[in-house]
Amino acid sequence: MRVLGVDPGLTRCGIGVVDGAPGKPLRMAGVGVVRTPADAPIGERLVLIEQGIEAWLEEYRPESVAVERVFSQHNVRTVMGTAQASAVAMLCAARRGLPVHLHTPSEVKAAVTGSGRADKAQVGAMVTRLLRLDAPPKPADAADALALAICHIWRGTATNRLQQIIKEHSR
Repeated sequence: MRVLGVDPGLTRCGIGVVDGAPGKPLRMAGVGVVRTPADAPIGERLVLIEQGIEAWLEEYRPESVAVERVFSQHNVRTVMGTAQASAVAMLCAARRGLPVHLHTPSEVKAAVTGSGRADKAQVGAMVTRLLRLDAPPKPADAADALALAICHIWRGTATNRLQQIIKEHSR
């Protein structure tokens, strides 16, 4: 399975592509960040994010997209920008008929490190180890995007199978 992970943000939107399956070795196919200028109008920034995500979808052809679920933060302005970037990622995936899966930050941290309270350094270190990289991806947004993809490969596929079994038995 190939998953595109998206760590949404207006200034830096982390993107990571991971190939793998539960119980099998993972492989990073690509990692990067879509950047937008902080002084550009919001509409222009969203278009730049859309163009960046579309380019990644076109190049890597994932089977699904995992996006960080936006959670309430103290700074409303920050959470609004994150939610807008998240919506762009979901729209790009939906336009291509790709399934979109949302994972909370604590769910991703728990899947990758074993602790839902892990810090960015711990997530980066485990992503590096799991994908057998020479160094943690920089910036942290890129490592977080890879962690999202890993989380979905490990947790999302099992959840999807369980939902399918429940659906079949409820008929």
